[in-house]
Amino acid sequence: MLYILIGVFIFWLDYVLKNAAEKHLTEHVDQPAFHNMLLLTKYHNEGAVLNIGSRKKAIVRYLAVILTIVMTVVFLVTIGKRGNRLLKAGLAMLLGGAFSNTYDRLNRGYVVDYFRLNVPGESIKKLIFNISDFFILIGAMITAVKMI
Repeated sequence: MLYILIGVFIFWLDYVLKNAAEKHLTEHVDQPAFHNMLLLTKYHNEGAVLNIGSRKKAIVRYLAVILTIVMTVVFLVTIGKRGNRLLKAGLAMLLGGAFSNTYDRLNRGYVVDYFRLNVPGESIKKLIFNISDFFILIGAMITAVKMI
């Protein structure tokens, strides 16, 4: 049950933050936050990671749904087995983020990204994220390591 709650919490947190970004942030306008370490900005990502596939929104949407279903099945099979706590936690993080971004794609037609890191180096500074993106990345790394 704990692992399901982890996924639900990630989905809920990102849902709240995305709605706040939609309401209070202006697209492509940076607002410094947390001692200027973060830049809050709204961006509508119509593709996948780094807006790849933005011209093929339907394909990105279908792939997101299919991958989320596949990972949900893996999670459900794993959750019924004893042990593998780290794998279950990784899958829960990955799915919490995946469900949130897939929900956006299906309901809004795009994923709301809302912050970037204010660091030296334009290549990193120009990347815009949401909380789900971080949990997808962390969860995928944990899952990959545990499945190898």
